[in-house]
Amino acid sequence: MDVLTGRIPVLDLAPQQPGNRFPAKAVVGDVVPFQAVAFREGHDRIGVTLVLRSPSGVRRRVPMEPLLDGFDTHRALAQVDEQGVWRWQVEAWADEWGTWHHNAEIKIAAGIDVELMATMGADLLERAAKPARGKDAALLLSAARALRSTETSALQRWADVNDPEVLATVDRFRPRSLVTTSEILRLRVERTRAAVGAWYEFFPRSEGAVRREDGSWQSGTFQTAAERLPGVKAMGFDVLYLPPVHPIGEVNRKGPNNTLTPQPGDPGSPWAIGSAAGGHDTIHPDLGTIDDFRAFVAQAADAGLEIAMDLALQAAPDHPWVTEHPEWFTTLPDGSIAFAENPPKKYQDIYPVNFDNDPVGIVAEVLRIIELWIGCGVQIFRVDNPHTKPLWFWEKVIREVNAAHPDVVFLAEAFTRPAMMQALGKVGFQQSYTYFAWRNTKAELEEYLREVSGTQAAWFKPAFWVNTPDILTEYLQFGGVPAFKVRAAIAATAVPTWGMYAGYELIENVARPGAEEAIDNEKYEYKPRDWEQAERNGTSIAPYIARLNEIRAAHPAIRQLWALDVHWSDDDAVLVYSKHVDGRFTESGESDTIIVIANVDPHSVRQTTIHLDLTRLGLLPGETFEAHDLVTGETWTWSDHNFVRLDAFVEPAHIISVRRSAA
Repeated sequence: MDVLTGRIPVLDLAPQQPGNRFPAKAVVGDVVPFQAVAFREGHDRIGVTLVLRSPSGVRRRVPMEPLLDGFDTHRALAQVDEQGVWRWQVEAWADEWGTWHHNAEIKIAAGIDVELMATMGADLLERAAKPARGKDAALLLSAARALRSTETSALQRWADVNDPEVLATVDRFRPRSLVTTSEILRLRVERTRAAVGAWYEFFPRSEGAVRREDGSWQSGTFQTAAERLPGVKAMGFDVLYLPPVHPIGEVNRKGPNNTLTPQPGDPGSPWAIGSAAGGHDTIHPDLGTIDDFRAFVAQAADAGLEIAMDLALQAAPDHPWVTEHPEWFTTLPDGSIAFAENPPKKYQDIYPVNFDNDPVGIVAEVLRIIELWIGCGVQIFRVDNPHTKPLWFWEKVIREVNAAHPDVVFLAEAFTRPAMMQALGKVGFQQSYTYFAWRNTKAELEEYLREVSGTQAAWFKPAFWVNTPDILTEYLQFGGVPAFKVRAAIAATAVPTWGMYAGYELIENVARPGAEEAIDNEKYEYKPRDWEQAERNGTSIAPYIARLNEIRAAHPAIRQLWALDVHWSDDDAVLVYSKHVDGRFTESGESDTIIVIANVDPHSVRQTTIHLDLTRLGLLPGETFEAHDLVTGETWTWSDHNFVRLDAFVEPAHIISVRRSAA
């Protein structure tokens, strides 16, 4: 027959990308929710099995269970523990034993078709015994003989066949017929850091910068910046992201706060890349040499930090590309080269690359640059404004780089239209900045958390950044310490990757008038900070940040994107969500379940009742459990409905570890 539907339809497989042009994505250690819709005509029962094949060829079969009784969406949780491309499919099959057992339970109790039901059950037990061996086969054959014995009452025979050992053995060798197999889908599993990490950003030139007696500045270097590495690691960060470290253009250099009037000695924006000293393949002379950079990367690794390098594909007017490859830029009718604009913003110090002019040459140059820095020990690239470059370009570049270097990670800094942000994830970017900074109310956050952990989690891996050199939201400008703490708590616990830019821990919240960024922006000037003085004065929330990262490290569920569920509260400023994987408890009663309750109004004390769906936490409705606050150390006995009080000025969020209550 010329039909596409199998004998038992298997539809709507997940995870997969729309159109299935590119594989879905996960990272090593992810517990992936595999789903499929499967059903058959009539009332007979079916079984559904996930078949997984690892990159090394190991095959696993995992039973899939209905999400809800009586409905047709089946699900299996399976941890992927090997890097590479996995292949998976779903088998659906007629569950003759399940159908028989359901019917026999009704008919034998009612005295209907008793011997017929017994014969059918015995036949199934004998079929199950054929692939079995030894003790298992003997047990099944014995159960079949007992079921056929007319000398024993029907109810006793029914009780015998429901012996737990018999049922468990049948389950292992359950007869399958009408087996229907879905298409094979791919799942690209990358190293854990591709989607899991705590990022910190600082400008190396500010770390160790010194003001001279004449008012000018002496730049920090990689050697002085290395002195800050222990402090970053002490806060529990995994990745240190550096803005561009290349020579900065002299032509049209910007002054403080993006002005057009720089003074002698003003360092300019690191994103205005290139000068007579070199371009993207060169280290800024003020920072040191390429050997100094290699040493800095090695020192960071010794401290337990990976370096993320900025990849900003643009040029200052005096970049070597401008004279060597003028065709890589857009020439206007008056003969000038177009500088970058994002109206009303103008970037007179930057020329954007025109990727339609000599695409082959541009791709070759970018691959050369990336290979150079990989050779220096860099495995992570934070890509500046990837949405202003063609999608085909990123598909090609990331595919070629990852084919040669599977551990290399690309983060998309794309604050733009949803379609482009999603597409960047689909073609290869391992993770992306998000709209998190602008989602501040309870309703906004609930909607956004559901969005990023839903279907799109198969290809779009979110990074929640609380601030950047360009982003200081009104929420932070006017929310004080409570705003900084609660935003960090949500970012660090809601998604696997979060990040912050230096100064956040010092509550730097003075805005530039009329702009959503800090005054005296570090993009255009040196900004040394006295970290030790802030700690002595108690004005730093670095210990709180460190505690958040300790909690992340101790609870793998936090690092699972798919594990998030939003719950309810009676207060429009109290957000409630949980991170939970499989509900298994240890002998001591511990679980890897986290509940976060956050007061998102930084100006108030809130008290309310929260309502938990305990089934999403591996518990039964009405069951009690110990709620242990990982920040304060307090413990309460909780159940479905619980009173909470959150004082934004003391602790704006509970981060609760679920413990099984003592019997």
